[in-house]
Amino acid sequence: MAGRTEITTAKQAADDELVVAFGRLLGAAGRLEYILGRAIEEECGISHLMFEVLLILGRAGEPGLSMTAIAREQVLTTGGATRLVDRMAAAGLVARSADPDDRRGRLVRLTPLGERTAVRAARVHRENIRRHFLEPLPAAHRERFMADLRTLSHAARDALPRLR
Repeated sequence: MAGRTEITTAKQAADDELVVAFGRLLGAAGRLEYILGRAIEEECGISHLMFEVLLILGRAGEPGLSMTAIAREQVLTTGGATRLVDRMAAAGLVARSADPDDRRGRLVRLTPLGERTAVRAARVHRENIRRHFLEPLPAAHRERFMADLRTLSHAARDALPRLR
């Protein structure tokens, strides 16, 4: 990649090829999250974050996940996850039950309504991902793009300090 080896002015910083490229990545991700999240809200009546929790619980299956596990998956505080799950339970999307391995713990699992909502939202989301995320790219680049995203995601995950 061409580019300067040293940044000495704010203008150089603002115009640096790598800085601009990363800014574009963040900008595209933010705009896509907004577009796709709004579609889920409008068509399914849930937030994108709720949809992500439905997916996490769907992946986990029975008997469910602890609040700590949900928080860790979504990079939320336990309190934030609790408030989100409270709203989801009030909407009938999830239910809590006793944790058989921890007498004080509770597990969260999908309800039948949560299962149906996850499926409906995933169909909406998948179509919007195709339309807004893949279709703008040349067809010949899409498979490689998806593989490159996987590589970036794994590299970033591996660079994070281990959470306790």
